[in-house]
Amino acid sequence: MISLTFLRYRNLAIDALTINPGITTITGANGSGKTTFLKLCAGIAVPESGTIMIDDAPPRQTGIGWVNEFPDRNLLFVTVFDEIASPLRFRRTPCDIIDSSVRACAEAMGITHLLKRAVHELSGGEKVLVSLAAALVHHPKVLVLDEYDSHLDARSSAKIEQIIRSSGVDYVIRCTQQMDTALHSDHLLFFDAGRITRAGTPELVFPFLKGTAYYPVLWRS
Repeated sequence: MISLTFLRYRNLAIDALTINPGITTITGANGSGKTTFLKLCAGIAVPESGTIMIDDAPPRQTGIGWVNEFPDRNLLFVTVFDEIASPLRFRRTPCDIIDSSVRACAEAMGITHLLKRAVHELSGGEKVLVSLAAALVHHPKVLVLDEYDSHLDARSSAKIEQIIRSSGVDYVIRCTQQMDTALHSDHLLFFDAGRITRAGTPELVFPFLKGTAYYPVLWRS
């Protein structure tokens, strides 16, 4: 499990939180601490005080996959193949394993036809898929997604949701403003001014948000 204890960082204050394996979705207003929380979970930022442990190890000693909200900020290399291969190359993985891993990942995600393409030629949805492939190719323990679906149409969002669920990652921690996506999570965290004000299953949390923008359309009469 992921455990946070007396964590403080900027405006974020979490005295105690436990996250079990599965898909955890966080939501809340802009500036409420969502992205800060994700960066701490990913090891991009380190708490000013307190601890965050993932199965008894800090994030920077854990396999993490990260996808930013803006697709162009995720992509560093010229071709799709090189982009997906980059996490393995940074780990000095043998070339034959890199080749087979990249092709297996691309096939599982249905993007084999993109491998020779230049990343600047891709559509927004394709860039998200490639970023997700690069985050998954090394089989991380934790996949962290920061509003990855904010620029996607419904069809692309549904495809990526299927990929996430079939990825086999122990912990998926994601931020989204799509409440109908959040509805299909295992756990839901609602942030307000750097605090988690509601936590539990979507069925337990969403009734408290009725009448707000954070209430799923699927539940509205």
